[in-house]
Amino acid sequence: MDRRELHPQVMALLKQAEAMRAPPVETLTPHQVREAKNPLFFKLGPSPEEVAEVRDVTIPSDDYEIPLRIYIPAGEGAFPLFVYFHGGGWLIGNLDTHDSVCRILTNRSGCVVVSVGYRLAPEHKFPAAVEDAYAATQWVSENAARLHGDAGRLAVGGDSSGGNLATVTCLLAKMRKGPRITFQVLIYPVTNLASMDNESYRCHGEGYILTQASMQYYRDHYLATPDDAKHPTASPLLAEDLTGLPPAFILAAKYDVLFDEIVAYAERLKKAGVDVDLKTYTDMIHGFFCWGGVIDRAAEAIGDVAEALRKRMRR
Repeated sequence: MDRRELHPQVMALLKQAEAMRAPPVETLTPHQVREAKNPLFFKLGPSPEEVAEVRDVTIPSDDYEIPLRIYIPAGEGAFPLFVYFHGGGWLIGNLDTHDSVCRILTNRSGCVVVSVGYRLAPEHKFPAAVEDAYAATQWVSENAARLHGDAGRLAVGGDSSGGNLATVTCLLAKMRKGPRITFQVLIYPVTNLASMDNESYRCHGEGYILTQASMQYYRDHYLATPDDAKHPTASPLLAEDLTGLPPAFILAAKYDVLFDEIVAYAERLKKAGVDVDLKTYTDMIHGFFCWGGVIDRAAEAIGDVAEALRKRMRR
């Protein structure tokens, strides 16, 4: 695909990244990747906004305490609840890297946003992050009143690997018969770790920050064994039955190695009878949602997510 279709701000960012000649992710250790990539969230991200209240808590999960950051909007509750899982290839990112995005989502959507600090790979392999995501969602549902929230209006969402965790949390909630999730927001989610054999990997596998090689790196560090890639809670596109899942808002970027698997997952949800709203940003690349400091359309994307939440989570 012709790069001239890219937004000028994305082109400028790609040229800047190329000029820096940073070593590829796949040549670094996980510690080095975190040192290099986590600061970029602050450099590229939007300015933080004030919200009515922020609480940092931890919740027990087996032998691990899961950190949560709870953002409460202004006004009178009970508010809808939105459990958010940050992106970063299951290896980078944390509560701080996505703080500004969660603050903006809180103010724009009118939801209590609960950001989840799930365990990261490779120290904690699949399915540790999945179980943390599910446990956090269950805790939010059970403790909604303490959060000024309404357990009857519970959504999950996230970007990239966080979008993967959101939709597999919906699969687990279906299999385990709770908690009741009413909406899922999937921002360029990973849906298939078992294959990279598609057109978007062939067209966009190099030169767009998230590459085929870096996806392979994240995959290899996340999964405990190659066979894990076939499990539906790693690759929801491979799940046999997607019926009964919550309505979904799915955001995709056209210049993304994940684009084809995202579209395929949206189509499978539709065929299973799930109400799906898929919006494609045709001039964007993977990651742009969190880059509101340098990409103006990130604010539009956050607005799209907030509007989807407002519409779906009305009383």
